[in-house]
Amino acid sequence: MKIMKHLLIVGIILCVLMPFNATAAEKPVVIGLQGPITGPWAYEGEMAKQSCEIAAQLINEKGGILGGRMVEVRVVDDAGEPKTGALAATKLVGQKDVVASVSTYGSSICEPASNIYEKFKKVNIGYGVTAVRLTQRDFKYFFRTCGRDDSQGKFFADSVPQKFGAKKIAIMHDNTAFGKGLAEDTKGALKPMLDAGTVELIYFDAITPGEKDFHVPLTQLREKKPDVWYFTGYYAEAALLVTQAREIGVTCPFVGGNAAINNEFVKIAGIDLAKGCYMTNEPLPADLPYKEAKEFLKAYKDKFGEIPSSPWPIYAADALNIIAYAIDKTGSVDSDVLAEYLRNDVNGVPGITGPIGFTAQGDREGVPFYLYVVDENGNIVISK
Repeated sequence: MKIMKHLLIVGIILCVLMPFNATAAEKPVVIGLQGPITGPWAYEGEMAKQSCEIAAQLINEKGGILGGRMVEVRVVDDAGEPKTGALAATKLVGQKDVVASVSTYGSSICEPASNIYEKFKKVNIGYGVTAVRLTQRDFKYFFRTCGRDDSQGKFFADSVPQKFGAKKIAIMHDNTAFGKGLAEDTKGALKPMLDAGTVELIYFDAITPGEKDFHVPLTQLREKKPDVWYFTGYYAEAALLVTQAREIGVTCPFVGGNAAINNEFVKIAGIDLAKGCYMTNEPLPADLPYKEAKEFLKAYKDKFGEIPSSPWPIYAADALNIIAYAIDKTGSVDSDVLAEYLRNDVNGVPGITGPIGFTAQGDREGVPFYLYVVDENGNIVISK
């Protein structure tokens, strides 16, 4: 009788303790994702959301982090607007279980959002934010997995004029932090050639994002007769610009910056006009040679039917991966611990987009660029 009573007591204790311990073990590690789920860049935002979901899925299938805790993605929409970007960041830092954030697409949206993350001491890693100045603010908690505009501007200067034998160059931007920044950095990279007189910058001006009729600036550009035209804005305007430019007789090669061309650009402009358009860009997903990329892209395609058509969603996935990696290696979700580890100890960590490491400023190290072109089938391929 005493034995049975003892076993009953032990059983009651175990019944009380086991649900508590199971709950503690199963509590997920929540990582935020801030992105344009709605608005003009919703196409990019949806791919980023899906990419982070796949990244978390792959981590969880391998046993999670911190000895078996699953990774959960908490998505907040910033609609691609600076004001909403700050509100989205405020929403995420206000949720105590969100340990860090992947944030966001668009430098002009990232800037006010990163101010919020910095104020509340929360690690945030931008995935589609290339404006140089973002990492020149001496922030402790801000990093990015993508490249910078000055690297892309230098790539343009080193490769595009020679590729097309171009003497007269036109640069058009959209006055956003990204678009204007890339235009200015490209202009700076061209300066030695401009000073030497080997090329001439015959057009440097802006369009207004969100407008639908660009015939006035395009007519001005046409009159300058450029040999090549570089647009450093986003894909929605890029597609309309190409369509309207060809209508009024602008025949020179169109080269977009790394936000100008994706599958949505081809869809809006149509294959007939999109084919032959070029883009300076980091490696697209299909061109990533790493085993991590092959694993990720297979899982993504299995779930969503096709792989992402731009690099930014993949940089979002790598941002989530490196946050999870840092948490697992440090055994901590403390922002100060994570920020120090990311800045000082992450070096050559295998990623979907290649080895990941950060400079003292928080920039991604070693991001390459290629010249892409839309082929006759509407596919975006490396230009030979």
